[in-house]
Amino acid sequence: MKILSTFFVCLFFVSFANGQERFLTKKGMISFFSETPIENIEAQNNQVLSIVDATSGKMAIAILMKSFMFKKALMQEHFNENYVESDKYPKATFKGDIIDFDSITASEITLAIKGDLTIHGKTKEITINAVTKKTDEVIEMTGNFFINLIDFDVKIPSVVKNNISEKIKVSFRLYHKAYKK
Repeated sequence: MKILSTFFVCLFFVSFANGQERFLTKKGMISFFSETPIENIEAQNNQVLSIVDATSGKMAIAILMKSFMFKKALMQEHFNENYVESDKYPKATFKGDIIDFDSITASEITLAIKGDLTIHGKTKEITINAVTKKTDEVIEMTGNFFINLIDFDVKIPSVVKNNISEKIKVSFRLYHKAYKK
């Protein structure tokens, strides 16, 4: 099943990028952090697939939910089974536009990225800021933003409601390299 999902994600990216100047990473990083009174919850995913179409400024990201790694195995199990239901919703996606993409240079600049974020089968339009720079060979993007679990229908059981924040900080680092056929 994981192979089939990966195949369809790759097929999407190939069709998205066909015939365009594009930049790709298969090893982007996305992490999240939730501060709580009992203990902080954090995880990192270093297998993020992201592509940028340099002719239009469009970008797409795919994240396999089971690729988030936690310090504690029990947290990872609860995350996948009880909260994001990774078997039912195996990936999160983002499809959007980098606003003023043509203004990116080799110097860092903060730009807005507007698009649709889908997590747990629910889609919400978001706008985030990213520190961005571009050369002929690389597009780098870093930043962070917050999401509310309720927006994505992620339920927190009442027994642990005080131990998990409903607002999660998401950080990302995407180092896209020019894609050559």
